[in-house]
Amino acid sequence: MKKTRTARGEDTRNAILAAAEAEIGKRGFASSSITDITRAAGIAQGTFYIYFSTKDMVFRELVALMGRLTRARLSEAVAGIADRVEAERVGLGAFLRFVAERPSLYNIVEEARFVAPDAYRDYFSNFAKAYAQNLAEAAQDGTIRPGNAEIRAWALMGMAKTLGERFCVWQQQDDLDPDAVVAEVFDMLEKGLRP
Repeated sequence: MKKTRTARGEDTRNAILAAAEAEIGKRGFASSSITDITRAAGIAQGTFYIYFSTKDMVFRELVALMGRLTRARLSEAVAGIADRVEAERVGLGAFLRFVAERPSLYNIVEEARFVAPDAYRDYFSNFAKAYAQNLAEAAQDGTIRPGNAEIRAWALMGMAKTLGERFCVWQQQDDLDPDAVVAEVFDMLEKGLRP
């Protein structure tokens, strides 16, 4: 990632990222070109190369951006919540609302599985590592039952990932709102499946 030195340069870089998010998120990596991105950003094609050397580079930056934005949104949403189960409930709702706001960015992360598998793996592995640490601390504090924090982190992430895709990206007319989705998930998590 090239660093910008001025506010104007940062604005241009952000315009490129926003345009790339929209274009790649809508058309896919292979069907989007640097020309599409620069046209959408309202800049000359040569300007793109001041900030990013390739389309792959801007794509990878978008995957990393999704990670940073998601972690920031979730941290903000659960700040000050001591009860881990309540933090999970609030965090899932915040995640689903974020995906609904930025479905193109979510699509880019999903496409990274094929376009940039290492970036995809890093995105989820880094998230899972911090998540597992939080769950392990909650188990130590007694706010959740003891168990394998890594497995729990991946299981909870897997649910959030597929719920985000189904109820926020696919967006069908009869979809439930995020609060209804969260309520159903936590009814299952807290009470289990047994009658």
